[in-house]
Amino acid sequence: MRLGIRLQLLFALGALLVLAFVPLFFAVANLTRATMVGARASSARAIGRAIAGHVAAARASRSAPELSPLLEAQLGPDGASAIGVYDAAGALVDRAGEPDAAAALPASVEAGAEVLRTVRTARGGAVLVVVPEHAREPAPRADAEPDADAEPDAAPARPPQVGSVAVLVPTDPSTVPAAPLVRIVALYTGIVALALLVFAYIAMTRLVVRPVDALSEAARRVAGGARDLEAPRAGARELAELGASLAHMTARLRADEESLRAKIAEVERYAADLKSAQERLVRSERLASVGRLAAGLAHEIGNPIAAILGFQELLLVGGLTPDEEREFLERMKRETERIHKILRDLLDFARPAARGAEGAGEEPSGSVAEALEDVVSLVSPQKAFRAVELVRDVAPDVPPVQLSHGRLVQVLLNLLLNAADAVPRAGGRVWVRASRAAGGGARIEVEDNGPGIAEAVRETLFEPFITTKEVGEGTGLGLAVCRGLVEAAGGAIGVEAGAEGGARFVVQLPGAAG
Repeated sequence: MRLGIRLQLLFALGALLVLAFVPLFFAVANLTRATMVGARASSARAIGRAIAGHVAAARASRSAPELSPLLEAQLGPDGASAIGVYDAAGALVDRAGEPDAAAALPASVEAGAEVLRTVRTARGGAVLVVVPEHAREPAPRADAEPDADAEPDAAPARPPQVGSVAVLVPTDPSTVPAAPLVRIVALYTGIVALALLVFAYIAMTRLVVRPVDALSEAARRVAGGARDLEAPRAGARELAELGASLAHMTARLRADEESLRAKIAEVERYAADLKSAQERLVRSERLASVGRLAAGLAHEIGNPIAAILGFQELLLVGGLTPDEEREFLERMKRETERIHKILRDLLDFARPAARGAEGAGEEPSGSVAEALEDVVSLVSPQKAFRAVELVRDVAPDVPPVQLSHGRLVQVLLNLLLNAADAVPRAGGRVWVRASRAAGGGARIEVEDNGPGIAEAVRETLFEPFITTKEVGEGTGLGLAVCRGLVEAAGGAIGVEAGAEGGARFVVQLPGAAG
């Protein structure tokens, strides 16, 4: 699930706040703790001096047993944790306080100036303040005269005590009340970060998310069929400009769509007109083909029929010798056979397409090499091939084709006879090549060195009754029959210019199935 821009920006801003506030929090906390620890140390030194001075002053008027309650009274959780009293020689005379803290007091001190020293106790660090004190009242001189006013029964004056006082004041971090302040800083930082996130959420919602949602909704309405994109006016300047640009783009797209619709409608009208013209052209071409077929058929059949009618009239008139009658009958028979051959070729031209439509591929396959051998054996004895050089080039890997042997012989025979009729009588040459086609099947080429085929005839060469031979030499059905046979087998036949200026007929036949 992909997050929205609002949550992504919030996560990014939250990460930025964490990177900014967490180091700041630790820095403030450490600085606060260090400041309070320093203040605690200064306060400890001041407390130590005050307690040491108070105890030292009390030693001048109290004995050692009377001094112990005073020492105990100076102890407390916010004050000293241990107090030690030393004599003039620096030896420990008395001490009071918690056992672990009292054990940290030195056994002896040196007389001299005030000493501040940090020691370690079982509970942490502490400040040891050693304050040396001397007699506050001078000792009586030996030559001094006794006071006459003094009472004789009065007790002698207590000599002043001289020595040092050591005070141990705890300064370990546990005694520093920095945790509440650190918690306050953490709470303040958290509240500020949360307020920033809430403010950023509201600002992004009003300034970015809502305008973008409005643009998205307007785009969906346009996709649903609305004519114009209603861009929102609220939001940042960039979003307003984006909405205006999208509205302008939508208007341009609508205009282009209308223009395209108009062009499509115009193209459809042109296509309809072109289809109608094509249908008329097909009908005209069909009529023209029928007319050419009828004209050719009438020409090819009309001449033999006219000859037959003429011979019949001569026979009916009579007066002919038996030899003449026989000659006329034979000529009538030849003309009748000519008519029969024309009609048979016409039927052969029409049958292959019908058979291909009913079930192509059902006939047995044929071998190009074997068919070519049979064709060569058929044409070699003929007079037209006696002066023609026939060159054969059949590749050994030519596969069987999807055309029966008899029909393949018919196609090759027709092409070879046409080539023999086209080549010159002296130096005529015909090439027959067969090879495996690139996409499978066989490719057969029949090429001659004759005059070639004119461009005007090439487009209609495979139509019935179209021939380049002289009148009476061909019916124009041979190539049409060849095309019908090849196309019924799923192949194709065409003509192109030969290498030596003649014609090259190319037959493509598919390979036999299985």
